[in-house]
Amino acid sequence: MVSFPNAKINLGLKVKRRRSDGFHDIETLMFPLALCDVLEIMESKSGKTTFKCTGLAIDSKPVTSTSEVSESAHTGPVMNLVLRMYELLKRDFGLPPVFIHLHKAIPAGAGLGGGSSDCAHTLTMLDKLFGMGLSAGQQTDYVSQLGSDCVFFIDNKPAIASGRGEILHPVDVVLNGLYIYIVKPDIHINTGQAYSWIKPTGSDTALKETVAAPVSDWKFNLFNDFEIPVFKQYPELKNIKEKLYHSGALYAAMSGSGSAIFGIFQHEPETIPFPGDWFQWRGML
Repeated sequence: MVSFPNAKINLGLKVKRRRSDGFHDIETLMFPLALCDVLEIMESKSGKTTFKCTGLAIDSKPVTSTSEVSESAHTGPVMNLVLRMYELLKRDFGLPPVFIHLHKAIPAGAGLGGGSSDCAHTLTMLDKLFGMGLSAGQQTDYVSQLGSDCVFFIDNKPAIASGRGEILHPVDVVLNGLYIYIVKPDIHINTGQAYSWIKPTGSDTALKETVAAPVSDWKFNLFNDFEIPVFKQYPELKNIKEKLYHSGALYAAMSGSGSAIFGIFQHEPETIPFPGDWFQWRGML
């Protein structure tokens, strides 16, 4: 069985307050993209669970080899969210050994949700492959254990996320006919560290009303609270955003806690001369 776990961008992101459990209450609009990884899962013929990862590096380490999985769910390669989800379901449903091939096209540490998407797609694939018959509520419960934004990739539709990011409210945001240009330099931002830099705003401005305005107005009203502290640490990211605007973007912003910067364009943008070793992707919204 093969699926294509897709990326997302954040349109605006407010960090409202720090919670008593150590997490933060946020509000953001998540929007799915066509940029995707490739995930293949099948029952193992060797009788052993095997994980193969190719494509872009995960956690800044090249991953092109095949590994047999013998570690617990808290050590070694099982730290990958795909394998952690398999281990979680194996514990509760006694799943047989599997062969997993993950080809990474979504860069890690970018704020594009690649790992969370891989995790959610793993759950839905295993559910279908082994006929577990999980309800929507059960699916949400399982993916929530491994990441706050994993829930988004179950329905995979534009939604305003609140709480830790796991409470979703579908929203009608139409960006048909517009284009996106994503740039990620060789910078990996740790989400926990990014939260340590931020001062919650406590803002209650209605995000739904802000995104209802024309995209050309978002530049003045739609903000990502992570940008100020992250740009202070990594000025190159601010330069990328400014270059996207200079190249004609209607709106440009950092996705999540970074380090990917995206621009939304009225017309298909030409290639912008960023360094050749940076990740760049263009597509339609």
